[in-house]
Amino acid sequence: MNRTILEQRTKQFHIDVIKLCFSLPKNVVGFETGKQLIRSAGSVAANYRASKRAKSISDFIYKIEIVLEEADESLYWLQIIFEAGLTKDHCIESLMQEAHELTAIFSATTKTAKSKIKK
Repeated sequence: MNRTILEQRTKQFHIDVIKLCFSLPKNVVGFETGKQLIRSAGSVAANYRASKRAKSISDFIYKIEIVLEEADESLYWLQIIFEAGLTKDHCIESLMQEAHELTAIFSATTKTAKSKIKK
């Protein structure tokens, strides 16, 4: 996948998560869960963007592993919101799918980058 497209995709994921969080309950559960989700989704986009400036392949792998971890954490929070019924917003299912796809993409990216070091 083109790096520019993936950068836009991660940024859009963060924006869509922010929009979803407006539909969460206006109580401690909604605020805390939303805060965790917004942070992890934002970290996906920000750290992927930072990976462009990696100083070495090892630095790139380190940054992508952070992106992978944050994408998986975002998926976790989305699943909690969905399973706890914290929103009726129908986009949550597509956001869970996107988080799952981003996790798979960055998992594969990490494996590919690590295989280049071994060669």
